[in-house]
Amino acid sequence: MAKLNVNGTDREFEAEDDTPLLWVLREQLGLTGTKYGCGIAACGACTVHIDGEPTRTCVRPVSTVTDKQKIITIEGLSKDGSHPVQKAWAALDVPQCGFCQSGMIMAAAALLKQKAKPTDADIDAAMTNICRCGTYNRIRAAIKVVAKGGDAKSAGLTIQHVGDKA
Repeated sequence: MAKLNVNGTDREFEAEDDTPLLWVLREQLGLTGTKYGCGIAACGACTVHIDGEPTRTCVRPVSTVTDKQKIITIEGLSKDGSHPVQKAWAALDVPQCGFCQSGMIMAAAALLKQKAKPTDADIDAAMTNICRCGTYNRIRAAIKVVAKGGDAKSAGLTIQHVGDKA
């Protein structure tokens, strides 16, 4: 039996050394919020934090993570969706299909922890995840809401949906 610290809890699992961390999280530990998207670390749907760093888990062998490292998945970001990034995502209706959003949220949370007031260039550099629905404007707006320390309304940001009356 091997052990990982995931979301603040030591968890045991059995897997081959070359098994991607993503599959251990999903299949062995039942944490299905982290998604499989591409299998080549390009899309970012599988992003979690390892010791605070956003990490794509679909290509990360589980043997490269020690039980001393702290893994945080989307389930561990907050128990009730109260993390500022999650609240901004909801307030601005960021997700469409939602498939990529757990990875996006994890990448955004890491960015904001490293740079509380990111510039557009900082956001562009950090947010390399792929959203097939193209919600990039909403993602940028939600990050800016959190950076301004408020909610969408107080930050002066709104998203108008197709069919909404201005």
